[in-house]
Amino acid sequence: MAAPPARLDRLSALLEGLAPTVLLDPGTADADGAAAAPTPEDLRLYLLTRDGMRLRLAGRTLPVHAPAMVVMRASAPHRLEGKRLGGQGHLIRARVRLAGPVADLFLEEFAEPRVLSLANDEPALRLAVTLIETELGAPRCGQPALLHRAGDILFIGLLRHLVAHPGPGATGLFSGLADPRIARALVAMHQRPQADWSLERLAGEAGMSRTAFASTFREVMRRTPGRYLSAIRLALARRAVDSGKGLKEAARVAGYGNVSALSRALSRARAGSDNADPVPDGLSAVQAV
Repeated sequence: MAAPPARLDRLSALLEGLAPTVLLDPGTADADGAAAAPTPEDLRLYLLTRDGMRLRLAGRTLPVHAPAMVVMRASAPHRLEGKRLGGQGHLIRARVRLAGPVADLFLEEFAEPRVLSLANDEPALRLAVTLIETELGAPRCGQPALLHRAGDILFIGLLRHLVAHPGPGATGLFSGLADPRIARALVAMHQRPQADWSLERLAGEAGMSRTAFASTFREVMRRTPGRYLSAIRLALARRAVDSGKGLKEAARVAGYGNVSALSRALSRARAGSDNADPVPDGLSAVQAV
């Protein structure tokens, strides 16, 4: 009897590529308190467990009804308003620092804040919210360690929700991960961005023809496979250089063919033209499809 196909794990490699650190705020929010000083690499999470509030953004207001989670870039100017936001455990705030090479691609999915209903939702998400709310309401020994682990569960539950509910007509990373064929290629790139990927190899991962894969990937992800892989590799190289590695080691870590190719990519990035980076060797055909 043939063995059943291996189950596709869409998130483990993504989590490694994001390298998230979830920081829960054990305090409470003021009813009209503005957000803390933003950091571009951060996500801001607001967990509303009771009642309602308003999220004021530039030129518009979003109503939020509990139980709900707001997910947004921390750098986006915003303000929370509500009558009882100062209640203990009523509004839980968290910050997610993303330090991995997929962070910038991930943050693109939050150009606009997302308001997620937590009613009848992903079990891991409900469990984390309940655990955090209970702990903040009655602190006990070991609270920092417990909140740290609950924050990890919270973020994994959030990712599961976003992949399961990308939204009708949505495109981007979560829509790609929701498509079993495109997800297989994305997981392969997340796991092994340095590999010698070609259009044929990625299409093989997806179980599709070259043309069908290239067309579907671009439609779902809003960019070609080559551009997606280039963005991850450039981020890997930047982090290697920032950590003190030389260009030769950074090129090896990021999968560039040589130091000259990496130097050209970094120069274009510093000039503000990342989109002009050449696609990796073997993937140039994707751009024309």
